[in-house]
Amino acid sequence: MKLLADESVDRDIVDRLRSDGFEIIYVSEESPSIEDDAVLDRANAESVVLLTGDKDFGELVYRLGRVHTGIVLSRLGGLSAERKAEIVSQAFRTHSADFEGAFSVITPGSIRIRKLIRGRP
Repeated sequence: MKLLADESVDRDIVDRLRSDGFEIIYVSEESPSIEDDAVLDRANAESVVLLTGDKDFGELVYRLGRVHTGIVLSRLGGLSAERKAEIVSQAFRTHSADFEGAFSVITPGSIRIRKLIRGRP
C-alpha cells in the first residue's frame, strides 16, 4: 500500500510504516509547508491514502465536501513517539484495506472507520 504522510505526522511513524513495507511519500521531505488543499489534491491525484495528524482535513471533507481516496487521522497526543508509531503500525497492519475510501481516526483506544457513501462523506 502506498501512502502520503502529511508533515503533521511524526518522523517515527513514517519510519516505522516504511520498515513495515509501506511505500510512503512524506510531505516534510518533498514539499514542506504546502497548503492542506494541495496535500489532498496530491493524495487524490496519486490515488493514495493520506495519513495526517491535522484535524483540518476533516473540515475539508465534511464541511467543504472535498472528495478523497482515504484519510487516516492520527489523534495520539501525549504519547511517546515510539508508542504512536506502534499504534499506527498496528492499525495499518490490521485495517489498511479498510482505510481506502474512508475517513478514519486512530486514537489510543480505538480505530473509527467511516466509509463514504456514493462519493459523499
